[in-house]
Amino acid sequence: MVILADWDAVVACFYHPQLPATNNEAERALRHAVIARRISYGTRTTEGSLAYCSVLSVIETCRLRKVDPWGYIAMVLTQARKGIKHPPIPVAS
Repeated sequence: MVILADWDAVVACFYHPQLPATNNEAERALRHAVIARRISYGTRTTEGSLAYCSVLSVIETCRLRKVDPWGYIAMVLTQARKGIKHPPIPVAS
């Protein structure tokens, strides 16, 4: 059985109470990306898929940290054009 191969992950929430017992939060975070992929028929290249996933990851992380994703992306692009390394996404306080 496949579940037995991942048994440590299945029971992790019992040994680490801070972990959620379900993956509902992850499923909800992916929902918009899945709908967008279905509507747009995905990307045409591996590079396009990597870029799409990377941008979605930044947007979702910003959303969870209560940071304006478009402002952060604009700042990263501005700094990249000047050769300045971008700062990490700020942690919500």
